[in-house]
Amino acid sequence: MSRRSLRAHVIHALIAAAALMAVPAMADDAARPPVKVKVFIAAMFEIGNNIGDRAGEFQHWYERYWRASTPIAVRGALNPVYCNADGVCGAVLGMGKVASSSSMQAILLDPQLDFSQAYYILSGVGGVPPSRGTIAEVVWATWLVDYDLGHRWAAGEVKAGEPLFMPRKGYESIRVYHLNRTLVDWALRLSAGVALKDSDAAKAYRLRYPQTAARQAPSIATGTHMTGDTFFHGPGLSAEAQSIARLYGADDYTITEMEGTAITQVIARQHGTDRVMALRGAVNFDQGNPNETTLQHLDPAPGQTAGGFAETVENIALVGSTVVDHIVADWPQWSGGVPAR
Repeated sequence: MSRRSLRAHVIHALIAAAALMAVPAMADDAARPPVKVKVFIAAMFEIGNNIGDRAGEFQHWYERYWRASTPIAVRGALNPVYCNADGVCGAVLGMGKVASSSSMQAILLDPQLDFSQAYYILSGVGGVPPSRGTIAEVVWATWLVDYDLGHRWAAGEVKAGEPLFMPRKGYESIRVYHLNRTLVDWALRLSAGVALKDSDAAKAYRLRYPQTAARQAPSIATGTHMTGDTFFHGPGLSAEAQSIARLYGADDYTITEMEGTAITQVIARQHGTDRVMALRGAVNFDQGNPNETTLQHLDPAPGQTAGGFAETVENIALVGSTVVDHIVADWPQWSGGVPAR
């Protein structure tokens, strides 16, 4: 046998051996049952690593539930899914409606995961109107309302004082979600005793605002999450957001976010919305104080930014985990649906 023929023979033998070794591995993957998801926790971004550095929206969840978990790669999702032995799973979906909802769709359809009885917590940070809340506050959503979809026009094109927005008729069923009130009440009751973190920087920043709600210590609240890819700021657009909530018959707008309606639409198509919860923590006000312009609020001078980011992202996980842990501990009661109060 020539040297070239010997080399070809060896290569063919190695390929055949590799193929034989792969068959059992593929069979094992096919035979492995999917993870039964009890609670899925969605975050939108992480600042760096999942552990050991400055925490974003995911790190405190990860440290609590997935330190020892092996990542599950999902084709089409921005990041892997992590699951623990109790059926608590989670992932960073990406910021904005498109990134987050496309990741959620890929995860829901992946055969490695069984979402047939899963609950969902859509978590992250947002901005709060100073008349409704304060920095480091945490808000359970009663409604998710889309801020972007509708008709808008310039202020100079209507009479002074008339609204600048009209909702897009016919789209209410996919852009406005009234979440399961019994589940919201459970979440609020289970998390009511959580002691929220606060900071000296946040306390000092609150004093720049005259509103009573803005100056209070952080608490756990409920209300409408106004979801939009547009980062709106200023008292005018805050008032518009409140008017949008009222136009749809929703509760008062209490916090901004981006992704909730889009992710919920994806979940609704597969499993309905009865088991969806949305939880947001306030890391800024949606407008400046009376002594600064909206531009100054958006682009503050050094030392003039709101404090409390680190405390807020910790508060979100502290509050949300009380619900996660209760559902998992009482799974026989929760697996068939939300129990009556």
